[in-house]
Amino acid sequence: MSHKSMKATISGLLAAVTISSIGCTHAGPSLGIFAVPIPVTPYLQDKKEDQFWEHERYDRVPILGPITSGGPAVALDPPSDDEIIRTLERSHHVEGGFPFLHEVQRNNVRIRKDLIADYVDPVRVYPLIGPAQLHHAHYKCTVTFSETKRIGWPVPHTLEDQEVVEVLYIDHNHLHMVGDVDTGVASNY
Repeated sequence: MSHKSMKATISGLLAAVTISSIGCTHAGPSLGIFAVPIPVTPYLQDKKEDQFWEHERYDRVPILGPITSGGPAVALDPPSDDEIIRTLERSHHVEGGFPFLHEVQRNNVRIRKDLIADYVDPVRVYPLIGPAQLHHAHYKCTVTFSETKRIGWPVPHTLEDQEVVEVLYIDHNHLHMVGDVDTGVASNY
C-alpha cells in the first residue's frame, strides 16, 4: 500500500470518527416519537404553578389543638391579600388578559376584610382524624380598584372604570382536636 493511500485511509477513518462523535450520543433504549420534546405554553405552565400554590396555601384544612376551657375560640388569621386577589381573578376568569388583544390592569387596589361569623360546631368524629370540632370563620371582603381594559381587536379602544367595587365571601374553616390528643410522638416519661 502506498503512502498516499494509507494517508487517505487514516484521514477517512478520522473524519468518520469525528463526524459520528459530534453532539449527543444515543445510549439506552429508543423512545421513538416520545423522544422528541413537546413545547408547553407558558399559560399552561403558569396554570399548573398557580394550582400548586393554591393547594399548598389555601386548599388544606389545618387541624389545631383542643380549645381550652374558658378560653376564647377565635378564628385563624383573616384571608390574605394574595388569597383575595386570586379569588377575584378566578371568579372573573381574567389574569391580565392577552397582550395586544385584551389587557386588564387593576390599579389603586384597596381591600377591606370584615368578619361576618365565627362559630364552632359540636364535637363530631371525622374519619382519619377522630373526634374534633369544626371552627367556621366567614369573611366579607370588599375590593375597590380602578380598572383599565385595553382592547386591540377588532377595533382598538380603551375602557376605564375609575371606581370598581367587588364583594367576595371567603370561608376559613379549621378543625380543633377534642379529648386526649395523640400527636404520634413517643414521650420519654
